[in-house]
Amino acid sequence: PAEFDGVPADTLYAAMNTVKNPSTIRVESDELTYPLHIFLRTELELGLMDGSIAIDDLPAKWNEKMKAYLGVDITDDAKGVLQDVHWSSGALPGYFPTYTLGSMYAVQIYNTAHKQIADLDAKIEKGEFAELREWLRVNVHVVGSECESADELLTRVTGKPLDAQEYIDYLTNKYTELYGL
Repeated sequence: PAEFDGVPADTLYAAMNTVKNPSTIRVESDELTYPLHIFLRTELELGLMDGSIAIDDLPAKWNEKMKAYLGVDITDDAKGVLQDVHWSSGALPGYFPTYTLGSMYAVQIYNTAHKQIADLDAKIEKGEFAELREWLRVNVHVVGSECESADELLTRVTGKPLDAQEYIDYLTNKYTELYGL
């Protein structure tokens, strides 16, 4: 867009990857706090399923966990427990973790592609995605339906099952560099 004419790429990148004050709304949160929104929902779902949390206690538990995880106070249930359509539409339990799992899978797959495709960062910077797309087609898309689980696919593509440390390292390295920490 014309609004960004003359804005250096590194300035735009930094602006798009700002860690904001924690949002009470999941879909408005940044990359670092988003998983905390997912953890909160997952813990509440587990509590509902095992009976340790009653439906009537859900708003108070939500508010308690938002304060503990993100340091935010919830002013009303519309900005709290009722903000997502997932539960009211019947997507309970287990849907929310797939968002963070997808990010974790993506990092691990990208790390493997990065090792196997020469100068991948430079190609991406130039907008050249053909080699990465072909690598994904051959290594992920074509074989994906042959695997019985995501872990089987990930092991086939990367040589190991899901490794949370790769995601932690990705976030740590990215934001350490961005913020000069």
